[in-house]
Amino acid sequence: MICTVIQNKTASQIAEILQNVEMAEIRLDRCTLSAEEIDECFESDVPLVATCRVSEIMAAGQSLSEVRAASICEERLCRAIRAGARYVDVEVEAPKYMSKRVRACAGEYGSVFIKSYHDFSGTDSYEGLKAMVEKCLHIGADIVKIVTTAASSDEADRVLKLYDEFEPGRLIAFSMGESGRESRMMCLAKGAPYTYASLNEEDAAAPGQWPYASMVSALYGGRRFINASVSIPSSKSFAQRAIVAAALADGVSHLSGYSPCGDNESALSVARALGAEVEANGAELVVKGIAAAPGCIDIKTLHTGESGLLTRLMIPLLPMISKSAVKITGEKTLLDRPLKGAEEMMEAFGVKLESESGDCRIPLSVAGPEKGGQAEISGKYGSQLISGLLMSLPLAEKYSKVTVRDPKSIPYMFITLDVMKKFGVKAANEMSGGREFMESGGDWSLCSEMLFKIKGGQHYHAADFAIEGDWSSAANFLVAGAVFGKIEISGLDTKSLQADLSIMDILMEAGASLSQTGDHLGAVTVQRAPLTAFEVDASNCPDLFPIVSVLAAFCQGTSRISGVDRLAHKESDRGKAILDMLLKMGVRASVEDNALVIEGHSLSSRLLNGNLLKGGQYTSSHDHRMAMALKVAELGAESPVLIDDTACVAKSFPAFFDLFGKLLRQ
Repeated sequence: MICTVIQNKTASQIAEILQNVEMAEIRLDRCTLSAEEIDECFESDVPLVATCRVSEIMAAGQSLSEVRAASICEERLCRAIRAGARYVDVEVEAPKYMSKRVRACAGEYGSVFIKSYHDFSGTDSYEGLKAMVEKCLHIGADIVKIVTTAASSDEADRVLKLYDEFEPGRLIAFSMGESGRESRMMCLAKGAPYTYASLNEEDAAAPGQWPYASMVSALYGGRRFINASVSIPSSKSFAQRAIVAAALADGVSHLSGYSPCGDNESALSVARALGAEVEANGAELVVKGIAAAPGCIDIKTLHTGESGLLTRLMIPLLPMISKSAVKITGEKTLLDRPLKGAEEMMEAFGVKLESESGDCRIPLSVAGPEKGGQAEISGKYGSQLISGLLMSLPLAEKYSKVTVRDPKSIPYMFITLDVMKKFGVKAANEMSGGREFMESGGDWSLCSEMLFKIKGGQHYHAADFAIEGDWSSAANFLVAGAVFGKIEISGLDTKSLQADLSIMDILMEAGASLSQTGDHLGAVTVQRAPLTAFEVDASNCPDLFPIVSVLAAFCQGTSRISGVDRLAHKESDRGKAILDMLLKMGVRASVEDNALVIEGHSLSSRLLNGNLLKGGQYTSSHDHRMAMALKVAELGAESPVLIDDTACVAKSFPAFFDLFGKLLRQ
């Protein structure tokens, strides 16, 4: 990325400049800004670097002591950090006490701390340059900036050689002067998070600095970046649970914010098959429920479409509310997905499962009666069957106590409990784990056991329920904005229980610029910023794997995404599908110890090295998540990515390709 140096400008001039650059350094030693103007300036969504040189303040103040100048710099830099500066740059020559306090402030507020060294007289030996980088890293720099004056191309190359020694994403190294001019661009090719440009030829902050327009033209050519607004459809995780709960309820429920998709429409069909009356009025569903109780219906078959969630919800519910055995049927990829753990789990509650294939796949017959009681079950096969069990056991005659060992996808269980509560049904839960879990304050990824206490004899009651936006769908647009431009997304809740809200944490760890307007329901904006490698355990959010793998391909360094074992039985063998996609696109990737390891490069590096992703013919493996991730990846490909099956997105997001096409034209 290109960071434009802004100096000798007023607050209003800075605000205007920020509308036309992708990143900027604000020279607080050369721009006369009040405290309030610093606050306003650094609230910008544009990634900003705050810089204030002690020597410049001393020179401007003439008789100012170093102590007083350092105090002024510290005050301005910390003010910028608190206001939202993405980076803060402190020179090596700054007093240690000042540097230490600014670094502490940066750590508290999440700003990246840059330690910078400038040599205006020449270029040291390679060993001397190495020693300076090591010194800066030793004193706590997140990024080291090394800038020297080059008298020859050999000296400029000497500086660039540092990228062979140190992690590129933590180094900004180039040279000043005409001999160093090209190094300002080549540092991006080496993997630097960003480089510097001037507003124009007359406003250069150092010799050899490119004007912003010239650098944009040389780096991006005619490449066009996204700048769009998108409204996200409703969460099918919430929608399907709410539709089932409304069908079980006594009375008429109103579900607002509904978006049709294959899985949601299957849930409506199931509700009708159970005997509920369903009326769709645009984005509102009106559902008259069946006042469910044990043995209240008598049906022979139930079709759950291609929805794994809906199928797993109904496996425990049907033997509770049906008088006789029910055959569950499905279609497409669902027929090839084994329902691991289902027989063992349901047997603990008196339910018998019989599969025509003999290996617990759809078509599948379930027969009760289902009994409440006490049982210990494994959670290693995911949360969906457990969610179905949680929804069914309140209808049992007696109290139930269910212990889940090694729970997975914990957030989805809490979504189930939340929906149940809205429809008047409650279940208490306790989480436990080892020492790490206790010390973490309840980190879900460290939980080793969950205990559910469920009172029997409960009944679902009609409710008015607002279905929130889908973070799984939003993740594709958020990643597109973070890598390829700027996107504003409406319809989301940043206090959501959805596991895929984790995409916000992943993007922030990678360095993306994120902001939200208003409260937790306000529009979320993401825009390009320097991206670096990240590590995440996606065991609780496996649907994010495809799009997060695309993100990692454009993050400088090696990223690790743990939880590959959760991917084998999705709509595709998703772990294999992702790895095949990455390797075919020319991305170095492998699976190591249950983690997908991806070697990424910044978009700038890929452009300069001719290393964009490879286009051509790709398979979605009939997996909606893969199809959407492939479309986002195409934005960083050298040629079109042609997907064999795009219709599969109808399962969760029928309008995806139309919406994605419109956003490119905005």
